[in-house]
Amino acid sequence: MEVRHTKGFRTARENLHDLVDEDSFLEYGQLAVAAQRNRRDYQDLQANTAADGIITGTCTINANQFGKEATRAVVVVNDYSVLAGTQGYFHHKKLDRACELAAELKLPVIMYTEGGGGRPGDADVVTRIAGLNLRSFSSWAGLAGKVPRIAVANGYCFAGSAALFGCADFTIATRKSFIGMAGPAMIEGGGLGSFAPGEIGPVEVQEKNGVIDIVAEDEAHATRLAQQLLAYFQGQARDWSVVDQAVLREVIPQDRRWAYSVHKVIETIADEGTFLELQHRYGRSVITGFIRLEGRPAGLLANDCQQLGGAIDSESAGKAARFLKVCNTFGLPVVSLTDTPGFMVGPDSESEAAVRRMSELFLAGAALKVPMVAIILRKGYGLGAMAMTGGSFANPVYTASWPAGEFGGMGLEGAVRLGYKKELEAVSDPAERETLFNKLVARMYEAGKATEAAAHLEIDAVIDPADTRAVLINALCR
Repeated sequence: MEVRHTKGFRTARENLHDLVDEDSFLEYGQLAVAAQRNRRDYQDLQANTAADGIITGTCTINANQFGKEATRAVVVVNDYSVLAGTQGYFHHKKLDRACELAAELKLPVIMYTEGGGGRPGDADVVTRIAGLNLRSFSSWAGLAGKVPRIAVANGYCFAGSAALFGCADFTIATRKSFIGMAGPAMIEGGGLGSFAPGEIGPVEVQEKNGVIDIVAEDEAHATRLAQQLLAYFQGQARDWSVVDQAVLREVIPQDRRWAYSVHKVIETIADEGTFLELQHRYGRSVITGFIRLEGRPAGLLANDCQQLGGAIDSESAGKAARFLKVCNTFGLPVVSLTDTPGFMVGPDSESEAAVRRMSELFLAGAALKVPMVAIILRKGYGLGAMAMTGGSFANPVYTASWPAGEFGGMGLEGAVRLGYKKELEAVSDPAERETLFNKLVARMYEAGKATEAAAHLEIDAVIDPADTRAVLINALCR
């Protein structure tokens, strides 16, 4: 315990007790020790390999908010103080048992994954060659699409532990985490060089590449985030509050070229304090996360015009598609706040497999069985806008626009340059050409503004921004 506290870390059981509801934990396999009886004294094993380095059991989490029946869960906590969190014979048997319980009882799982990979010192197991016929990884991965799985990393999370972390539906990691598919010994053994543990998969790297969904300050913060994240899948909150919705009327700048904070829009529309963003530093032109509306949980998809002007690149398309699949799997309705000039295009974009990755967003939208409500905040252009609304403006149960909405098969400026190329080239004076260009853009804006789109039934309505929350609630309560 002293070693852990000196590092600023908590023990495995401190994390466990902070996570679960008081007196609700039912432990499995507490008396297990490492399979090393033929090389170590049993009392030594009891003292130094308690529970074989993994705590497993069932419990309730958030029962005071949603009741006991809706909050049952399975918890797995890897104990780094036991043989550096390595995975031994009985360790795997306990993990297998936990996964079986989750599948049989249909319970969500929260797993703390600090630790390393396989443990070569379990000499009691004499009928094994490589041990690659164990079921832990396939059992954990096999829970995908059946129950929500949340992984929490802190400290070193290498090899088998990293594989478990990466298989989860949601990943939380503290700022002192290092996550890699191999630790220093395996990397050096493979002839790839010598590295210190702190050089492998730091948070700064794994957050930017999308491996980590949420970065926590420390284990206490990570535990609170895990509780909050799990709560979105446990039901409707009884208590909620909301801020003044009138501020939404002032969010969109009068100059259509200026950006604004879509985070402010989200936090205003949602129940106060309920927005939880995923992958904040990855695929940044699309925001994904969870909100509540009058206590009801929902998925949130939004373009961020402060990043790439809201254009959807390969990273953000893949991020959005993955998020839609999760919402669909676990029955959460989706709110889409759309403001995009379309997909990011050009040779650099194509080098990132744009065709395949952007198309995934259409596939995810077409597969949606949960309701989606789309609100066009400003720009609704081309394939990108369609992808943000489930593949078509006709797919959401309700598609509305703020008065600032503007629509077209592609961005206005690009449409003018392409459609009026000859007319523009015919004007030799640069100032006159610019005047003509602006006039043509203004004409197209008038033709494609929100009221025209609504009049032609391409969207369902144009709404007062201050009514957005009420519209979402009414549409999703059908």
